[in-house]
Amino acid sequence: MSFHHRTALDYVEDTSPGTGMLPPRAWYATSDSTSLSLNGSWRFRLSPTADAEDDSFTEEGYDASDWTEVAVPGHWGLQGHGSPIYTNHLYPFPVDPPHVPTENPTGDHLRVFDLPQDWPGLTEGGAVLRFDGVESCARVWLNGTVLGDFKGSRLPHEFAVGHLLKSVGNVLAVRVHQWSAGSYLEDQDQWWLPGIFRDVTLLHRPTGCVLDFFVHASYDHRSGTGTLRVDSDVDGRVTVADLAIDVKTGEAVTVPVEPWSAETPRLYDGVLVTEGERVPLLIGFRTVELSDGLMKVNGTPILLKGVNRHEWHPHKGRALDLATMREDVLLMKRHNINAVRTSHYPPHPAFLDLCDELGLWVVDECDLETHGFTEQGWRDNPVDDDHWTPALLDRAARLVERDKNHPSVIVWSLGNEAGTGRGLTAMAEWIHERDSTRLIHYEGDLNCRDTDLYARMYADHDEVERIGRGLDGGPRRRRRLPFILCEYAHAMGNGPGGLAAYQRLFERYERLQGGFVWEWIDHGIAHPDLGYAYGGDFGEELHDGNFVCDGLLFPDRQPSPGLVEYKKVIEPVSITGDGTSGTVRVSNKYDFVDLSGLAFSWSYRVEGEAVGSGTLSVPPLAPGESADVHLPEPPPGAPAGEAHWTVCAVLADDTRWAPQGHVVAWGQLTVSGRRAPYVATTARPVSGDAVITLGPGTFDAGTGSLRAVGGVAVSDLRLDVWRATTDNDDGAAWQTDLRYGPLWRRLGLHRVQHRLDAVEIGEDALTVRTRVAPAAREVALSTVYRWTSDGDRLRLTVSVTPRGDWRVPLPRLGIRLGLTAADRVQWFGGGPGEAYPDTRMAAVVDRWQSTVDRMQTPYVRPQENGARIDVRWAELGGLRIEGDPAFFLTARRWTTEQLDAAAHRTDLVPGNSVWVNLDHAQHGIGSQSCGPGPLPQYHLRAEPAEFALVFSSTPVTG
Repeated sequence: MSFHHRTALDYVEDTSPGTGMLPPRAWYATSDSTSLSLNGSWRFRLSPTADAEDDSFTEEGYDASDWTEVAVPGHWGLQGHGSPIYTNHLYPFPVDPPHVPTENPTGDHLRVFDLPQDWPGLTEGGAVLRFDGVESCARVWLNGTVLGDFKGSRLPHEFAVGHLLKSVGNVLAVRVHQWSAGSYLEDQDQWWLPGIFRDVTLLHRPTGCVLDFFVHASYDHRSGTGTLRVDSDVDGRVTVADLAIDVKTGEAVTVPVEPWSAETPRLYDGVLVTEGERVPLLIGFRTVELSDGLMKVNGTPILLKGVNRHEWHPHKGRALDLATMREDVLLMKRHNINAVRTSHYPPHPAFLDLCDELGLWVVDECDLETHGFTEQGWRDNPVDDDHWTPALLDRAARLVERDKNHPSVIVWSLGNEAGTGRGLTAMAEWIHERDSTRLIHYEGDLNCRDTDLYARMYADHDEVERIGRGLDGGPRRRRRLPFILCEYAHAMGNGPGGLAAYQRLFERYERLQGGFVWEWIDHGIAHPDLGYAYGGDFGEELHDGNFVCDGLLFPDRQPSPGLVEYKKVIEPVSITGDGTSGTVRVSNKYDFVDLSGLAFSWSYRVEGEAVGSGTLSVPPLAPGESADVHLPEPPPGAPAGEAHWTVCAVLADDTRWAPQGHVVAWGQLTVSGRRAPYVATTARPVSGDAVITLGPGTFDAGTGSLRAVGGVAVSDLRLDVWRATTDNDDGAAWQTDLRYGPLWRRLGLHRVQHRLDAVEIGEDALTVRTRVAPAAREVALSTVYRWTSDGDRLRLTVSVTPRGDWRVPLPRLGIRLGLTAADRVQWFGGGPGEAYPDTRMAAVVDRWQSTVDRMQTPYVRPQENGARIDVRWAELGGLRIEGDPAFFLTARRWTTEQLDAAAHRTDLVPGNSVWVNLDHAQHGIGSQSCGPGPLPQYHLRAEPAEFALVFSSTPVTG
């Protein structure tokens, strides 16, 4: 018989949330009580196992002079100690809950501090030590006395320490373990990064201070009144000067108020005063309810135009400062985003203050995910094991108690991808009992037994439409609930495509109350050699590659084309019309505000050149209203040519989130279409010494290949069907539907061969016949290049006829050529950024200019990028190219093959040529990296096609 003796390290594998902690309570940023930030430089020692060192470092007088230092908040793995690990859902250790590996990196942190001079006397009240976030398990000592231990990485933990404090020489010691029982609850598709990554604060607690309090501030939209009641563990009074409120805690008062919403984030300054403390309050009156099968705020159904937000910084990981959090919220607001899901854990509490202040709806998610148990059919899943229920309830309580006073929080989320089980039900029951004023979300509860919303991830457009029409089936309770896509439009690499089609469904069916794009920012780690590192770049045994880079922002917080597209798709004002009727239709898509805060303007442009502009008078339409607004007559004397009206809605005045003139929405209306370029067939091909000349064109006599246009050298002009596959082309290995990236490679489209069949010199044309086909396959594209000229310009007509049994679409179809020198690029067409068939909503037809280098989109993993859509003409490297019809333009300093082979940005080395793609068509983008592929109408089918390009030389400028 053997016995297990509890050791000093058993807390690491204990399923309980911890020991010695104070009960959770509301977080507030400031009060009149003294506090001391313990952020800064800490002494640090890293050990390979949890028991490699004893706890003598916790004692006063311990000599840690030979230790290194780390910044707190921070992760030691990003400060030169150990390495980050990225997995999507696989646990990077053997699954044997609650046990963790013996190899368990453990960081000892030491901070010696003195109390400031203004700290009250040690006998006056008490003190609390607060940790806002430590991954994944910590034990804490103060002046040699153990305070306790805790798990729950993204949750606050407090300890009473007043009886242990000294005026000088306080020794705070924290031992942090990378792996613990808590790790099984934190498998959240992000870097595993241990450390003290949020604030550490010492709070003085005066006699009679505020403990916990709950601000109840509801709004009655029928009467226009708000009801305020502040429940407090300690008796006191609540005052709100602007509302003439002065009442006891626990006492309700009803007064006329302006309500809070994400569109009108009205906050009232209040104060909670007890015997020993004054706490400022920011009070937003609003009511959230489930009514008529819809989620309503202040009596109105809302449409969520949201994003999922992990906390991330490329240098600091999840240790964000206030300025970075504010930058996130401002970027969201400026891109028309109105909601955020805090995937998959509560954010730093200051982020929610910003959401209250600037206006965002928040789905606040618990620090819970057990996704790795899917590998064993969810067997032994902690959420269905009663031994773990106390830990689950503790996490739920710390979420709700910390964040309950934020008006921006309208939904509590139980967590993410944790299967199903009794523990989740217990969490939902506790939350409903504690706070009945908000709804509960959990996507894994497919029957909605415990939740108030029907939520799904990555459902395709057809399924979403069936749900919107009420044809989804399932339990009656679920069919009577509103629907949200808690994750959709996976923003990994180039994309996501299909956003506009989703938004049309959300706006068409009332039950569909929007969704949250996955996700906000790429989690690339700044790296001196790679640019940004992703999974596998640190030698991880298991990893999921660049699946961690799937955001609307690049790691440096620069917006991706996907974010620009999303802003256009979800803009709160619709501006439409046919351009010839003399009117434009303006529709208000806000939920609460009219259009009085916007100013409207028009511009009239011909061939991309400004002809006239002015202001447009638009009535202050109420939410849901539309009006046909008269446009002025086209400016007198406007030249002939392709003409457009562009109408913009901008902020009429400065706001807290953007300056006056910030563009909120725009629409472009075509007045007259373009005329296709015409080249008379007057020049004759002339054979010479190894060359053929035709107008300005010089060709190789043997192959018919174009060598120059005028004085501009051209190389390797040929049909191109390959693109460096995007993350969405490649899809995910676990997907069962067709993934075209792998199919294209299997077919050999990345290595097609070009066979020359004939070079024919006719009376008025040079014709080159080829067969383009991959080795080992019988499919081919018979391609005919027919060159004609009027003496000054050269017209190429390309005719493509598929041969064989083509069962997959093409990646692209067009012409590729090389130029020996090119930098400045001008074009008339869609811009300013990249666009593809299903990511084109943000493209404005105009005259644009850039450089070859700036035309690249810097995806963390290089892939197809940078195409400009609907290009009528382009000029670069001394060459002018006109399209019939318009084309996609791409120019880069490396070949498609080099782009395809690159794993990081730094793998791309400029060559001696600029490679230009002039594409007749491109396959759509979709979001199949974790979702549906392109809709069928965006498939580039292998069908007969014909297109033309007109070449001429032009002076090189810039």
